[in-house]
Amino acid sequence: MSDTDKTSASPDAGYSSHNEQEKMAQDPEPKLVDAPARRQSVALNIVENPLKRSSKEQTTANARSFAEAHGMAEHAALFGRAALVARDSERFEMLTELDDQERAALIYERDHKWHGSKMLWYSIALCAMGAATQGWDQTGSNGANLSFPQEFGIAGKGRDEWIVGVINAIIFLTAGLIGAFIVDPLNHYLGRRGEIFLTACCLTATPIGSAFAKSWQGLFAARFVMGIGIGAKNATVPIYSAEMAPARIRGALVMFWQLWVVAGIFLGFAANVIVKDTGRIAWRLQLGSAFIPSFILGAGIFFCPESPRWLMKHGKIAQGFQSMARLRAHPIIAARDYYYSYIIFQEEIKVAGGLGYFSRLRDCFTVPRIRRANYGASTVMIAQQMCGINIISFYSSTIFERVGYTPTQALYASLGYGAVQVVFTIPTLFLIDTKGRRTLTLITFPLMCIFLLAAGLSLLKHTGSRGEQIGPVVLFVYLFTICYSLGEGPVAFQYSAEVFPTIQREQGMAWAVCINNTFAGILSLTFPRMQTVMTPTGAFGFYAGLNLIAWFMIFCFVRETKQLTLEEIDQVFSVPTKSFLHYELTVWLPYFFKRHIFRQKIAKPPPIIEKADLIEDVHGE
Repeated sequence: MSDTDKTSASPDAGYSSHNEQEKMAQDPEPKLVDAPARRQSVALNIVENPLKRSSKEQTTANARSFAEAHGMAEHAALFGRAALVARDSERFEMLTELDDQERAALIYERDHKWHGSKMLWYSIALCAMGAATQGWDQTGSNGANLSFPQEFGIAGKGRDEWIVGVINAIIFLTAGLIGAFIVDPLNHYLGRRGEIFLTACCLTATPIGSAFAKSWQGLFAARFVMGIGIGAKNATVPIYSAEMAPARIRGALVMFWQLWVVAGIFLGFAANVIVKDTGRIAWRLQLGSAFIPSFILGAGIFFCPESPRWLMKHGKIAQGFQSMARLRAHPIIAARDYYYSYIIFQEEIKVAGGLGYFSRLRDCFTVPRIRRANYGASTVMIAQQMCGINIISFYSSTIFERVGYTPTQALYASLGYGAVQVVFTIPTLFLIDTKGRRTLTLITFPLMCIFLLAAGLSLLKHTGSRGEQIGPVVLFVYLFTICYSLGEGPVAFQYSAEVFPTIQREQGMAWAVCINNTFAGILSLTFPRMQTVMTPTGAFGFYAGLNLIAWFMIFCFVRETKQLTLEEIDQVFSVPTKSFLHYELTVWLPYFFKRHIFRQKIAKPPPIIEKADLIEDVHGE
């Protein structure tokens, strides 16, 4: 699976390659200089704006022709001005073609990071509500695990452990192996909104069906269908959010998905506690309550606009602009974003391997640029399961009960776990677009390894008071959860939703969701038996070791995408893997050890990717 092609040198890839290693060799003792100046002198690959290949006059004419050709003649002048803004977004204030109102709107957008239309915030918030379904269902089964096995006579060892495991796991197995792969036809015929509505209906009905199950086979069947809905929803909602969000805050807005997953986890634990005293029907209420967020999602999606990029992809250009206009605070901002997306979309079509379902899926493994994105998305998705967080999400009540808590105390300890996830996911809203996706995961995975191993070793303590035995386990589980909430938790779905080109986005996200949910299913299936065979300490130690393997995979395959448009990300993955790894091993890693381990005051090395606008800003000074 080596990746030695030279697409980064191709003009179509959007890069200007520079031989900077020689320059660095000539200056072995780099001086502390102005960061932008250093970037412009040694940036290895430049993200180029394709609109700059044409003159200002030609750019304006092309944009006007675009509007007139697609039934938007009344907006021709607007698109002409918007194209100039997109062509030179850092110097828009110097454009005499803009009127005062348009210039003021662009300045306000630049100076107010969180500025956006009400419809944008409504749509993102509603999609985030859909994420709560997954978290709520996980924690519903978490609490139900304390009682439904007794209800159905499967509370023993061996075979019964496998039955409990498969009941918990089936929603993730069908989500990954069936639900994720029906995303493309559902999106093609129903659109993003229609697909979300259909899956919301499914996820409203199936929790209620779970609550009325008369046997473990009936519960299994209801959760089987639920998993298909979860997989289809999980692959579409992050894409829908990413395609609506502005580049400057896309990470934070799309991260509402993860925030509401953990909010759903907390609400599910809260529901478990609320209904704990209802006797034999407690587990039914715990499973059935998960219909609430899906019902809200299904009712609210009717008021959202369709994804502008989905409409563009299906040739509905004018409708796409109308949708974008509802999602942006001013027409000039909407026209700028929409026209730039269209230009890059045309470039993608030129190099697309095929337009059929299977040809686009094959592209995810054969086209070098898309294959690299697939490496990154698959890595963060499988790492979410390798880190071991879901052994806590699925079985925390069981784990806490085994270390000495009563069932009620175990539910309250699990509620605390859910609260920790919610509280510590919030800071990542502000970090993900500043520190970056890659940086957050590289920092937190070693810490997760340490805390999970410590939690496992704490289970070996059987002397002292009950508090002395239980306290360290809960403490280290909570510390592990804090690190997860600041890194891998928010990054996985956010990163996967943004790295694929428009044409292959459904297939790429489907594969990523398949990886994530299938391994979640394997984890859920095996952990009950793993605790018996390996002991809880051995199981925790096993996943602690997987954290280190996941860190190495992220280092090799995950590339930074912060504050780039979805179209500019396309160029980031045009750098061959061999070149990327060479940079990481010979430039970034030595700098990290010298600066942060040995505390040497040395200049920060250049990034392997830099936006052309930043380079030109320095030249213009």
